[in-house]
Amino acid sequence: MPRSARPLDFVLMLHSHLPWVLNHGRWPHGSDWLTEAALETYLPLIETLRGLEADGVDAPITIGFTPVLANQLMHPRFVEEMDLFFAQRLAACDEAPASLSATGEGHLLPLVAWWRERFLRLRALWETIGRDIVGAFRALEAAGRLEIVGSAATHGFLPLLARDESIRLQLGLGFAEHRRIFGREPRGCWVPECAYRPRGRWQPVPGAPAMPVRRGTDEYVADAGFRYFFVDSHLVMGGEAIGLSSGALAQPEAPAEATAHQGRVGRTPYRAYGVLSAGRARTAVLVRDPRASMQVWSRHQGYPGDGAYLEFHKLRWPGGLRLWRVSAPGTDLGAKAPYDPGAAGARAAEHARHFASLLGDIAADQASRQPGVVTVPFDTELFGHWWFEGPDFLGEMYRSLGAGRVHPGTAWQHLDAHPPRSGVRLPEGSWGANGDFSMWLNERTAWTWERLWPLEERFWEAAPAALVAPEKHAVLGQAARSLLLAQASDWQFIISTGAVADYAERRFAGHCEDAERLVAALESSDAGALEAARASLPALRERDDVFPEILAAVSEALDGSRRVSRA
Repeated sequence: MPRSARPLDFVLMLHSHLPWVLNHGRWPHGSDWLTEAALETYLPLIETLRGLEADGVDAPITIGFTPVLANQLMHPRFVEEMDLFFAQRLAACDEAPASLSATGEGHLLPLVAWWRERFLRLRALWETIGRDIVGAFRALEAAGRLEIVGSAATHGFLPLLARDESIRLQLGLGFAEHRRIFGREPRGCWVPECAYRPRGRWQPVPGAPAMPVRRGTDEYVADAGFRYFFVDSHLVMGGEAIGLSSGALAQPEAPAEATAHQGRVGRTPYRAYGVLSAGRARTAVLVRDPRASMQVWSRHQGYPGDGAYLEFHKLRWPGGLRLWRVSAPGTDLGAKAPYDPGAAGARAAEHARHFASLLGDIAADQASRQPGVVTVPFDTELFGHWWFEGPDFLGEMYRSLGAGRVHPGTAWQHLDAHPPRSGVRLPEGSWGANGDFSMWLNERTAWTWERLWPLEERFWEAAPAALVAPEKHAVLGQAARSLLLAQASDWQFIISTGAVADYAERRFAGHCEDAERLVAALESSDAGALEAARASLPALRERDDVFPEILAAVSEALDGSRRVSRA
């Protein structure tokens, strides 16, 4: 095949994350948050991927599970909650016919039967995989069907953490937990919120701790053992593209035309780059393509807002069944038309073919820039939970790619075959609103950082002495768990959106209170304070039962910072 006709690599990256919700209530933002994601996204995705495998369709997705999510999916309490959730969903189907008939809505009864069949089918899948969602994805990776990437332990917003040790703990523990849970070391990292900060001075707001020079996010990613991560397109399009000067990612003899671009010339989201920091590149980045991503991401401009699709916001009470479709734009919830699964499925297949065609158009546009890659990262929960037909769309999309211009592969398959030949210095930014940090640091969330930064300082000042005192190990470990749970970027995001802000504020404050009390016991010379803290540990550990090997990660975070300071 001539060079100009070589297919464009296509990387679909699905990022799976939920904060720790087990043992923090059930509805609406406790364990039901997790069981809904499992029933509506993770199980349907497994079903889709298994169907593609059975049909011999190549569908090598790249998928990530944050360690805090994976820990929950493996937890015995989650298995219990999932069994109860299936029972509740089926009970809703049992109760609906009588109440629908009584209210003159008998025309919706076929939909109740359709939901029953679906719930029974997915429950059978749940039992077939041994009630082990993580194990099912692990088996798909072992079979070469996908690549699983890692992430920070609790999805902390890394550029705004005050201590280098906190960043090292998030990423180092994330790497170690991935190895423990999935049985292999991850090559890729989902940096939370695609949030990047370059090497340089750090003082995010007046009054925050000020440091003249801090390492860039890419350096921490590389230190943890990861080899690549993902960024949004505006970071690359706004960065300075130059040739790789050194580093393991550079090809020994890159062609001159691949390294001669300076400034804005040649920058494109359809290429992997080495991230230049401190004069060399130790990690690669894949860049989100805005053209393809918007088609799927946007409810208003993309596929999910189509009138045939299931309406997310209208539920029938009691029971919570969704029986209506999006309908025409601007339709009031009370006027939504009944859902038609057949019509929605046909529309998903049509949109899948359109998306495959769009990828083909991008490949044609990029034919002279081979080897290229189009990378489209999404939250996994978009497919199935927010956009009910999403898993069907993915299945039909891979079937539609066929043997055309687009070659699907995992992120590492592309990077392994085509190491970056050019580098880029990235500015700070994220994939959030405004492309910056403002979704997580603003006038509504500043108080969270003002509480978190001093807590970080106290924890890391107390940790070295606690590590050499065995009687303090259990308290130190639980303090680290509480600190990590408080660092989850979810709390600031929820507060900023205004949806259930009180829940996020309560969860954040509660984890901070736990960590502050435990750290105070570590700081105290009073043996009674330490004993009281130890007495509180069983209840805390039962509620926040996560990261069993956390002490080793705390020690490694401290050692890593010492190594850098000595260098």
